[in-house]
Formats: sequence, structure tokens, C-alpha cells
Amino acid sequence: MLSRQKWLRRILVGAVAMALMLAVTLKQSHAQQPISHPLSPLSAAEITTAVALIKQAQPLSERAGFVNVSLQEPEKEAVLNFKAGDPILRAAFVVVFEPAQNMTYEAIVNLNEAKVSSWTEVPGVQPALLDEDYEVLDELAKADSRWQEAMRRRGITDFENAIVDGWAPGLLSQAERASGKRLIRGVTYYSPDRTNYYGAPIEGLMIVVDLNERQVYDVIDMGTQPYSKANFDYDEASVAPLQPAPQPLLIRQPQGKTFEINGNEITWQNWKFRYLMHPRDGLTLYTVSYTDAGVERPILYRAGLSEMVVPYAETDPIWSVRSAFDVGEYRFGWLSTPMILGNEVPQNAVLLDALFADDAGEPSLSEDIIAVYERDAGILWRHYDFNTGSHEGRRSRELVLTTVAAIGNYDYGISWVFHEDGTLEEQTDLTGIMLVKGTEDLTETGNHFGHLVAPHVVAINHQHFLNFRLDFDVDGPVNQVTEMNVAALPQGENNPEANAFEMQETLLAKESDAVRDMNLVQSRAWMIMNADKTNSLGEPSAYMLMPGSNSVFYPLEASNVRQRGQFATHHFWATQYKPGELYAAGDYPNQSQPDQGLPQWIADDESLDGEDVVVWYTQGVTHIPRPEEWPIMTVHRAGFKIVSRGFFTENPVLNVPVPEPITEADQV
Repeated sequence: MLSRQKWLRRILVGAVAMALMLAVTLKQSHAQQPISHPLSPLSAAEITTAVALIKQAQPLSERAGFVNVSLQEPEKEAVLNFKAGDPILRAAFVVVFEPAQNMTYEAIVNLNEAKVSSWTEVPGVQPALLDEDYEVLDELAKADSRWQEAMRRRGITDFENAIVDGWAPGLLSQAERASGKRLIRGVTYYSPDRTNYYGAPIEGLMIVVDLNERQVYDVIDMGTQPYSKANFDYDEASVAPLQPAPQPLLIRQPQGKTFEINGNEITWQNWKFRYLMHPRDGLTLYTVSYTDAGVERPILYRAGLSEMVVPYAETDPIWSVRSAFDVGEYRFGWLSTPMILGNEVPQNAVLLDALFADDAGEPSLSEDIIAVYERDAGILWRHYDFNTGSHEGRRSRELVLTTVAAIGNYDYGISWVFHEDGTLEEQTDLTGIMLVKGTEDLTETGNHFGHLVAPHVVAINHQHFLNFRLDFDVDGPVNQVTEMNVAALPQGENNPEANAFEMQETLLAKESDAVRDMNLVQSRAWMIMNADKTNSLGEPSAYMLMPGSNSVFYPLEASNVRQRGQFATHHFWATQYKPGELYAAGDYPNQSQPDQGLPQWIADDESLDGEDVVVWYTQGVTHIPRPEEWPIMTVHRAGFKIVSRGFFTENPVLNVPVPEPITEADQV
């Protein structure tokens, strides 16, 4: 799923820019930053130390890959009880893959004591694909005589302008599964004179590479089909003439920002939270709280993307093996991309960097991959009274924290939107390029698992299912979960005019009770409450999860993608908190067995009544392509909200002041 341009850029950054420029930048901007909190991100010095200690303690080969070097999150209780000046325990969590042994190891490095405190072999799993894997695939494919002959049969001898795009193997044959090999599948595109090669797939051809032995495992050729030779580039020169540009729209804050950034802690109005960029999860929030009447009240301990699965509907054998677990197979955070002011984010945004470790374990600075900004959000509240002529209203403002990852052809924006009234909203933006199949058709016949978007180009029906792990701490970690359903009352003594309906609330007492789905008929939502804390009306302090648009997962029970992505079969799950349960499809979804992750987490069917509760919300998008989405999609937006319910005694933004008028000088 990673293009040649992407891995070439990553290799260039790692091999050249790191050596010539970033080493100095890292020392200046990250290595010297003080570690002021247990959730402070790893510094360059800490990354270097962790990797060096592992290499000293273990006889690693030159080909050993560092799949993940991230903060080993401290115990939750220690974080919640931390006070400035307390000693800080620092540790790194590291995943190492040894190709020669075909073995995955997990390490925890105690950075305070400079020692490897644990080194654990994890048998029978494959970690996420590494950048080098795409390079190996490309080189082996183009050197293979069977692949070359298949290209010649299609009239292509210019192999250098072919792009072999790498996929985690997805559905494994019996022989592939029995081999135990670490595999990658390659699909080929041909683009001699344009940037957007996705419109020219070489259909019917797939190559499979054994990454450990670095040899071609199989070449599959199902026969030739036409491929498009049209130009589907979308830069300004390619789409000229351009329509008239709109008049400039300036977004300025002449008196400065309202939010403050202190390390990785952000405060804005009544909100306070921390963030980390995880190489796997991407942007993750921590210790989210809202100050109410001078009291800082916790809402969430941790919130972030847990997994995403993308099934495709095409039954062709070259296609039916494909599915993508974009977090666990491809490392969503590592593939986060730079943003440009005035493009993905407004001019008033502050762009932030994040420090990762590359596959060799070297610190790698990713610049401008996080944005934080305020934006206008329309009416906050208002009322006009005809009797008195009084008019009171307030303007709404939001704080947005956002990142954008490019996973092959698709781009995903993940934003957390903080509302003044205590609402927290997750917003997913889906854009990029649809995955297409070559076809003989020049016009739409309707005989495809997709839709014709250009001559010889069919965009395949597919879905995106994102799961978010939400560790609620509503006024503390002792919570319970209820489901809210709305129903009409039967006509009778209690409903004589047949107009009455009520909200019915059901306690989800244990994990098996909390495997639930959306229900539009009953306006279903879920509430996480602290029964020990009440407002002045005697109601328990609570937040509710309000779903946005969603879908059902269409692959059948027998499908491999459903068996490995069970989280996508339900919209709502809840579990009792365990620090190691982080990923809805399991720790290692690449070449995984069925029923990993959430089915395992709920197998012990633990109590959710008066416990530390974690909610897992699955957000689905079903994409039936349109010609208007080719060659590049306008954004499709999805999301959900976490909304207070009894957390406050009254509207918490009554005291928002009327904004000061903008002066003529400010408008210049």
C-alpha cells in the first residue's frame, strides 16, 4: 500500500538528510527538551539510548528492524497521581524483527537505570511492514524473469517506469500459511510520463515476495487486460484552464492565540489535555479534562485510533486476497505527512513536529505533521424575544488538533475538535485516490463490483471501518456503561393521544452485554457515567457517545477479512481497563489468525459496573464510487461526538463573553 515515491522519500530522509542535517536539528530541538511529565514523548537521546542498550544486550543481525520505538506508557495510577517535581520513571517499548530468524521480539528498556528490563519472544506473529520491505519487493519483482515476461505480454518493456506497490498479504493460501514466511504482495502500475500512476493498473498480475529470504515466492498472471494510457494527473498544469480564483479569505488572530502549548500539554479555555504521536496509532490524546467552576474534572484518560480495516468487494483472485489493516499492518502514525498552512489547515494554525525512530532505530524528525488551531464554529447559542425585543447570542469557537496520514492511495485526516461547551468531537476526513481495476470497458455496463470512472478504469466498491479506543474517566476512573433507547409508549391510559415516547436506559453490566450496534429506530446512544458523583439535580455525572453516520460490515462470516477484523462487526464494545489491551484487531494483525483483539478482550466477560471502563467505537464508511470522485476525491467526512449529560448543572457556556469588535486596524 506504500508507493515507490513514499519509500524512496523515507529512505532518502533516513540515509542522507538524517546524516547531513537532521542530526543537528534533533540535538537542538528535541534532545535538550526537559522531561517534565511521565507522558512526555521520547527524546532523541532516549531513543538512541534504548536502541543502543538493546543492541548491547542482544546479538542482533545487521538486518534487524526496529518496527516500533515508543514511550512505554507508565502505570495509569502513577500518571494520575503525578505532581510537578515528582521523580519520573522513563521507559521505552520496542518491537524488533529479526528476518534471519523470522522472529518478533518485544523489549522494555528502563531508561532511568539504563538497562533492558524485559526481552520477550513473540512467536507466530508478523509485525507491520518496514520501509525496506517495499524496496526489496520492487527490486526483486523487476529482476524476476516471470514478472518481466508478463509485462512484455502486455507490451511493456520499460520496466523502470513500472511501479510495484506493496500490500500486506491479507488472505493467505493454505501453502502460504503453512510456509510460515513473512510475505508481501506486489501489484503493478505503469506510468512512463505522469505522476498519478493509480489510473494505470497492470491487471491480472501479482507478485509475492518472501521478505526474510529475499526471494520471489510466486508470480501470478491471470491474463492480459487493457490499461488506461490517459493522463489522470491533478496538478494545476494538468487540469488547466483553471476556474477564476475566489477572493482571499483571511483568518487572522491579531492579538495572539487563545491556546497555550507547554511541551505536549495544551490548554484552551476550560480544556486541558496532552497528546503524543505514536508511530502505530498516530495522534493520541491523554488526560483530557474540563475545568468547571474552578475544578479540573477528568473526562478521558486516553483516546485514539486503534485500528482500521478496508475490505474490497472485487472477487477476482488478484483482488480478493487484498484487505488493509492500516494501523497494525502499515503504521498509521509513521505515515503521517507534512501539512501546509492555508491548505490542509488554515493560516492561523500552529504546526508541530514529532520525533519517531526509523527502521534502523535512529531518531527521525517528522516536521509539520500536527496542527493545532482555533476556528469559527457559527452560533454557540442565541434567542430573540419578540415580546421584549431583547436579543442575546454568542459566537462559537472550536480548537482543532489534526494530522493527515497517506496510506498508499488514500489520505486520512484525523482531527479532535474541542467545543466550548465540553463536547469533544472526532472528525475523520477521507480523501486521496480510489483504488481502481483495469477493464476492457469504455462505457458503464453495470457488470462490476465497482463503477466505471474513466474508460478502462473501474473504481472498486469498498469500506473503511475505523475503531477508536476511548478510555473514559468521567469524574474519575470508577464508571459504568448504559445504553439509551427511545421508544413510543403503547396507546392507552399512559398515552391516550398516542403521542408519547420516552428514553429507556439499560445498564450494560458486563462485557458480553456491551457488544452493541447502532439503531436508528431507537435513536440509540451510550452513556458512561460516574454513579458516585451527581449534579445539583441528583443526576449522575456522565458523558454520552453520540454516533455519527455509520455503516454495517458487508463481508460474510466466512470471509478472512471479517474473521481477522471482528471489531468491525459491531459499532460499540466496552471492556474493563487493562493497559495491554490497545488494539481492536490484536497486537499483530499482519498475517494474523482469526478472532484476535476484541473477541479475546471480552472472553473473560468481566464486570463493567463500577469499574475503570474502556469504550471501543467502530465508525464505518461504505464507499460506492462516483465518476465525480476521479481522479482524486473531494473529502468525505465521518465522525462521532462525546457529549456531556449531567456532567454540568446547567449550560456551561452561559458566561462566554460577547467578543470584542474587530478594529479597522485588525482588518488590514
